[in-house]
Amino acid sequence: MSVLEHFQVAEISISYQPKVKSSERATANTSTEAYKVFLSQWSHLISYIEEFNVLFLNQGNKVIGFFNVSKGGINCTSVDKRVIFAAALKACAVSVILAHNHPSGNLYPSQADIDLTKDLYKAGEILGIKIVDHLVISPDGFYSFADEGLI
Repeated sequence: MSVLEHFQVAEISISYQPKVKSSERATANTSTEAYKVFLSQWSHLISYIEEFNVLFLNQGNKVIGFFNVSKGGINCTSVDKRVIFAAALKACAVSVILAHNHPSGNLYPSQADIDLTKDLYKAGEILGIKIVDHLVISPDGFYSFADEGLI
């Protein structure tokens, strides 16, 4: 095999195409504002299937994107940290707000939810992407990790 041998390698392309004017972007300065944005984007399955979604924010806490990380079953969904931060980096997000629903209607986070949030927070620190909040939501209300002092 020659050092000059040519290999076939896939090209990686990074793309972020905002479709909303900066002046028309929603803000997420509070957990209530974030909750309203999440509810407006959440699938109709909010009371049936657990999902994990993320809002990407710019420096002014304007929402630059909504990202569905995963959809699962009745009481769990898989969350890959690498997928969240790959999308956040593509969007040039300065910070993110995490959210998942509990179809049971119980708004309190499980220990697994708390552990995941801590892991994501640490990963965000390394990358310079702040985890602003993590909401557990339902159509009837929400629980905010930030409001409760867990972030």
